[in-house]
Amino acid sequence: MSEIESIPVAAITQIERKERPFLLEVLVRLVKEKPLGTFGGIIVLVFLLVGIFADLGWLGFPDVGLAPYGYNEQFLADRLSPPSGKFILGTDNLGRDLLSRIIYGARISMYVGLAVPAIGGFLSFLIGGISGLFGGKVDMIIQRFVDTVMCFPPILLMLTVTAVIGPGLIQVILLLGILGGIGGSTRVFRSAVIAIKENVYVEAARAIGASNMKILTRHILPNVMALIIVGFSMAMGGAILAEATLSFLGFGIPPPTPSWGGMLSGQARTYMVQAPWMALWVGLVLTIVVYGMNVLGDALRDILDPRLRGGLGRYGKVKIKMKKVKR
Repeated sequence: MSEIESIPVAAITQIERKERPFLLEVLVRLVKEKPLGTFGGIIVLVFLLVGIFADLGWLGFPDVGLAPYGYNEQFLADRLSPPSGKFILGTDNLGRDLLSRIIYGARISMYVGLAVPAIGGFLSFLIGGISGLFGGKVDMIIQRFVDTVMCFPPILLMLTVTAVIGPGLIQVILLLGILGGIGGSTRVFRSAVIAIKENVYVEAARAIGASNMKILTRHILPNVMALIIVGFSMAMGGAILAEATLSFLGFGIPPPTPSWGGMLSGQARTYMVQAPWMALWVGLVLTIVVYGMNVLGDALRDILDPRLRGGLGRYGKVKIKMKKVKR
C-alpha cells in the first residue's frame, strides 16, 4: 500500500504536487541521478566558456583572453618546440603556439556545435511535424524525399555539396544543419506527432477552428520539447566531428583559421613522428569534448524520457498536509 493510500481520507486536507521549474528540476536530477552526465555537462560548459573567452576582442579588449598568443602569431625561432614553460603544449612547424590555436579552435567548434543542431532541430521538427500532422499524400511525398536523401552516404553528400559551394564556416554550418535536419531525425518527430495528434486536446483545437500551424506550435511543440532538447545535446558532438572530418579532408574551414580537424591534417601528419604533440593534444581535446557531449546527451535522454513523467517521486515530490479530525 502506498503512502497516500495508507492515510484515511478524512485526515487528508490537501495533497499538492511540489514541483520545481522545469530547467531547475532537470539540473537537480542530472546532478543527483547521473554523475557521469554531470561530468559531461561540466566538460561542455568548460568548452563553451573557453570558446567565448578565447579573446575579448568582441568586447573591445583584443589583447585580453585565455589564449596566450594570437592563433596565427609565429615564433620562427621556436618551430617544432616541445611543450615548455613558454609554450605549454609546444609549437607547430610554423612556430605557432598550439595551446592558443586549440583555444581559438574551440570557438570554431562552439559555433558549429551550437548552430548546426539548432538548424537541424528546427528543420527536423518542421518537416516531421508537418508530415505527421497532415498525413496522407503530404506524408508520403515528404517521407519519400527523406528516403532519397538518406540513401546517399553522408560523407559523399557533404563532400559533393562543399565542392560546389566552397569551404568556409558559414557554408559548413548551413550544410551540416540542413543535411542533419532532413535525415532520420525527422522520423522521430513524425512518430511523436502521429501519437500526439490523436489526443483529445488536439481534436478540441480542431473543433474550435484552430489552424494547423497553431496546433503545431501551441499543442504539439510543448509535448516534443524533451525530444528537441535531447536531440540538440546529442547532435552537438556529431556536428563537431563532421566539421572536423570536412576540415581534415580540406573541405571545411580554410587555413589559417584554426579548426581542430584542420590541425590534425596537413602538416600535423607530415611532422607526426618528429613532433607528435602537433596531433596528440588536438586529438585528445576533440575526444574529450565529444565524449562529454555524448554522455550529457545520454543522461538528458534518460531524465527527459516521457515514460518517466507523472510519477510521484520522479519529477516532483508529493506534499501531504494533514490535521487531526475532530469527532
